[in-house]
Amino acid sequence: MRKVREVLRLTLGERLSRRQVATALGMPPTTVTDYVARALAAGLSWPLPEELDDGALEARLFVQVATMQGLTRPQPVWAEVHREARRKGVTLQLLWVEYKQRHPDGYQYTQFVHHYRQWARGVDVVLRQDHRAGEKAFIDFAGQTVPITDPRTGVVSAAQLFVAVLGGSSLTYAEALPSQELPHWIAAHVGAFEFFGGVPEILVPDNLRSAVTRAHRYEPEINPTYQEMAAHHGSVVIPARPAKPRDKAKAEAGVLLAERWILASLRHHTFFSLAEANLAIAERLDWLNDRPFQKMPGSRRSLFEEVERAALRPLPARAYEYATWTRATVNIDYHVEVEHHYYSVPHQLARQVCDVRLTATTVEVLQRGRRVASHPRSHARGGHTTLSEHMPESHRRHLEWTPGRIVRWAQTSGPSTAAVVDEILRSRPHPEQGFRSCLGILRLGKRYGDERLEAACTRALALRAFSYRSVESILRRGLDRQPLATRVLTTTSVAHDNVRGAPYYQ
Repeated sequence: MRKVREVLRLTLGERLSRRQVATALGMPPTTVTDYVARALAAGLSWPLPEELDDGALEARLFVQVATMQGLTRPQPVWAEVHREARRKGVTLQLLWVEYKQRHPDGYQYTQFVHHYRQWARGVDVVLRQDHRAGEKAFIDFAGQTVPITDPRTGVVSAAQLFVAVLGGSSLTYAEALPSQELPHWIAAHVGAFEFFGGVPEILVPDNLRSAVTRAHRYEPEINPTYQEMAAHHGSVVIPARPAKPRDKAKAEAGVLLAERWILASLRHHTFFSLAEANLAIAERLDWLNDRPFQKMPGSRRSLFEEVERAALRPLPARAYEYATWTRATVNIDYHVEVEHHYYSVPHQLARQVCDVRLTATTVEVLQRGRRVASHPRSHARGGHTTLSEHMPESHRRHLEWTPGRIVRWAQTSGPSTAAVVDEILRSRPHPEQGFRSCLGILRLGKRYGDERLEAACTRALALRAFSYRSVESILRRGLDRQPLATRVLTTTSVAHDNVRGAPYYQ
């Protein structure tokens, strides 16, 4: 009894925590908790009465418990207390108040809690944890896989078994998936929410890659697609801490039951497709959820219908659209590269890093959480999708320069001006090479007037001088004001040994 006295001294007298006392005395924390609970139930405090020797102390702590558990006081229905404690907002203190209203001579609060804890120790571990209805869903993959046989080749592939367990009722969902990759992980969550008919407040996954990009005890980095899916359904992701199996005990217990009552019972079946496997899994899943508890009345499904269904958040009106996220740096040409295609963003964001959200049909670019661009998704490698409003003003004007538009601008000065511009554009291998010359000619009309420009272009046509320099020289020298002389071209035949003459080509 010396250690018992030391436990009571350190906890009740020195106010040390249970874990500190367990470390100091070299015993399990549960033993420390048990000793303290027994002392409180016996009405003892520190310091102990001097007349209380070891024998009397042992009788008070370990013998009186048995008599207290008799019918000396009205006994609550502990299974009902356990069931009600799972309802949202219901506490043991509230249940004790209701118990005292029915039984004024019943247990005081401390003894009520003590006897409830003693009863709860005998309950199946799957139901022992104190989880509020609608609060959490625990998600994991089973260690065992589901063999799928290809009916044509006979090759056997391993499908992953996804398991989700609600904390309040332990209602279980299971589904065979091709892999643990992100698209299948997200689709399985959506399927689980539809199976539950609602969404829990918190999702508690393990630290697999599809859920957690970077595991950390205090600040894990959640996969952005997973986080977006949870936010769309009004939930939040709080992963289990690394190397802390108690954080996901409900999931591990659900996985154990799924392996035992679903996979093991189907071990002699041969499945030729995922759909066939999931059909058999669904049948076993119904049996598991309807299976009666061993130490409590009801089943997972009845407990779910009674306390948890109403506590779940409703499914969103709009179905979740799967999207992946990446980061991209805006190039100097104000485009981001996404899967070898280039999408424009406002030119002010050049050289900045943006988030990119990709769905099956859309590419969205976000800067600090604000959407700055949205484009239809394109799979053309090396192609560009550009919006004019994303361009600088100078680039926008440049795109407006087309051969047809420049010729139409020239027609406002006159037909000769339009003819000169058209000849310049036609003479270039690429019309864009003549844009600068044509625009220069049109600007001459602002300096000299459209009438003089038209006259200069008429002279340039006669001389076949199709260039900006020629038209500018005619205007600068005033040749456009002089009459255009008629040139008579004569052909002179020169007699020479090297001149073959027309007959040679006949």
